Amino acid sequence: MVTGRVDLRSDTMTKPSEAMRAAMANAEVDDDVLGCDPTALRLEIEMARLTGKEAAIFVPSGTMGNLISVLVHCEMRGSEVIIGDRSHIHIYENGISTIGGVHPRTVKNKEDGTMDIDLIEAAIRDPKLDICYPVTRLICLENTHVNCGGKCLSVEYVDRVGDLAKKHGLKLHIDGARIFNASVALGVPVHRLVQAADSVSVCLSKGLGAPVGSVIVGSKAFIARAKTLRKTLGGGMKQVGVLCAAALVAVQHNVGKLEGDHKKAKSLAEGLNEIKGLKVDVSSVETNIVSSLVMIA
Repeated sequence: MVTGRVDLRSDTMTKPSEAMRAAMANAEVDDDVLGCDPTALRLEIEMARLTGKEAAIFVPSGTMGNLISVLVHCEMRGSEVIIGDRSHIHIYENGISTIGGVHPRTVKNKEDGTMDIDLIEAAIRDPKLDICYPVTRLICLENTHVNCGGKCLSVEYVDRVGDLAKKHGLKLHIDGARIFNASVALGVPVHRLVQAADSVSVCLSKGLGAPVGSVIVGSKAFIARAKTLRKTLGGGMKQVGVLCAAALVAVQHNVGKLEGDHKKAKSLAEGLNEIKGLKVDVSSVETNIVSSLVMIA
């Protein structure tokens, strides 16, 4: 007899812990639009430290974080971003084109979430050759890569893409919604994984378990522009420290729990693989996502 239900829709189906609720209830707050909320500032300083970047800004969602990042790097309408054809930004976030007028040029994602370096370079436009084309200004990566089963991009790969971007005068943005999962799985500190990136968006409400929010990190100049765009998009909030307090608890106490999530995902894959009529590639489960399920007649 089935007595309970396990919700496996997403790692966003979390509830704030008692520690988070207590932190939210006791959060010291002020007006974050004016840059005065002390709890938001503590979170942003901590996230900048963890990612090795100069500054950070809290935003309501990962979608807004990615949108702001792309718009900062592609300030001129009609700019082009090179992005994976299975990436979250391209498939699930339509804002870069509808709001920003940014043209996505897709490169095929391999099963491991990477894009072939030679194909990325071949997709870069030379503005001197034809004024009809959009100007390439940005490359986007995703780590972990959700539509490729939560695969991790290695630091060596990210560095190679970063070197390519610099070679052609482009910027590199990483959609790091689950960057802490990648860090734990690879045994590489977050700051090293994103060292080559000009900007990174980090989600706090997925595996880390905070109820709301993401953070964007980058240079001080980048974050200053991002703050203006956050206000333009309606993401400027007042006493946001209530939310940032829960996020601080998540960052300080839940990163170490991600390894357990990964082990449970692997166990789930192994269990499903033992059910007659189902087949799962257990070796493909690197983090907290099990996606390669095949029904066998």
